[in-house]
Amino acid sequence: MAVMKIDVDHVARIEGHGDIHLTVEDGVVTGCQMEVVESARLFEAMVVGRPFDEVPYIASRICGICSASHAVTDTLAIERIFGVEVSDRTNALRELLLYGSFLQNHATHLFVFATPDFLGHKSVFPLASENRALYDGALALKALGNELCTKVGGRSIHPICAVVGGFTHEVGAEEYLKLADKMEAAMDFAEEAVDLIASFEVMDLRTEGDFLAMVAPEGYPVCGSDTARFVRAGYDFSAQDAEKEIEEYAIGHSAAFLARAARTGKPYMTSALSRINASWGQLGRRARYASARAGLRPPNFNPFMNNVAQAVELLDALDRCAAICRRLAADEYEGGSAPVSFEVREGSGVGFTEAPRGALFHRITLDGKGRVRSANILTPTAQNIANMESDMAEVAQAFADAGRSPAAIKLEVEKLVRAYDPCLSCSVH
Repeated sequence: MAVMKIDVDHVARIEGHGDIHLTVEDGVVTGCQMEVVESARLFEAMVVGRPFDEVPYIASRICGICSASHAVTDTLAIERIFGVEVSDRTNALRELLLYGSFLQNHATHLFVFATPDFLGHKSVFPLASENRALYDGALALKALGNELCTKVGGRSIHPICAVVGGFTHEVGAEEYLKLADKMEAAMDFAEEAVDLIASFEVMDLRTEGDFLAMVAPEGYPVCGSDTARFVRAGYDFSAQDAEKEIEEYAIGHSAAFLARAARTGKPYMTSALSRINASWGQLGRRARYASARAGLRPPNFNPFMNNVAQAVELLDALDRCAAICRRLAADEYEGGSAPVSFEVREGSGVGFTEAPRGALFHRITLDGKGRVRSANILTPTAQNIANMESDMAEVAQAFADAGRSPAAIKLEVEKLVRAYDPCLSCSVH
């Protein structure tokens, strides 16, 4: 029996630490593991007993890229418990803050992590000398995301202004107009980036899993909706039922729990590609045209196309954020952004947002004094690992069938993992 073992210790150009182990026996893939080697993070344990107003600040420390998403998601869970209704202006600011993290994440992932795979580099650094304009444009997009999060949230990471009921601080109209100008100026580069990422040759892969994303009647939702959709299975569910609809389970080779849809038993992907599949028709016109030109129209079930989906979201985010900033400057949203009054009460609630990497759920239970009794956090990467492993096996089998070398199999599987844009640090409880 011919046995081929392919091991990748510490997959490069992803967030967090993980190893890949593949076994091919007589041309058949018999073993495929994405081993998450991160230790327990304990964020859910450390918030127990804490007052509610500390929890979003603590949760934001889970991730340096998705910190705004964690803070807002916790805040939404607490507001559901207290029955808080916020103003349209506050909702617009939250959307702006979350899109700031999209700019931060997607620019980093696409140009620092993913693009070197397709340009024949082992890191981003050769890109600086080979294509300085692309390198500078990518860094400028990341910097713009940092600036947006700073102006709205008070910091580029771990926001301090977004609190239960509203915002503690807001910049003036002139600052919003400057941000709008910068975002509109960046759109040409973002559109070129869609074309560039779409030009990269990728394997024709059709995942067997499902796709999960937030849906809403209007807009391209990243917050403000309580409805999630399994796209291929064709059903919606309330985020309040996430722990019933999504089954987490342990597996011996990973420190992270894996996830599957409880009704179907299937793994799934939550991601930019999932959002495109669920809400493509609600993209802005320019992003929709760029997406169609790039060959990305639903249904598209190739996880490698998540790179293109993120590029389309960069363009769409710039367009949306510029419009939101101009409306904020013109005072077109109802109500102010100062925190509204509320009464503390016991209960349990789930916050739901679209983080850059996909659907994010926080369940919080509070006592009558507003202190945390329990918490549960379900991150996008934790939801993706099972489907990622399945797709890794498919890629390895296809390359083995074609007689490709172990080095070629290794590279293609790594490219797939990076296309998922995992944050393995965030995947463990």
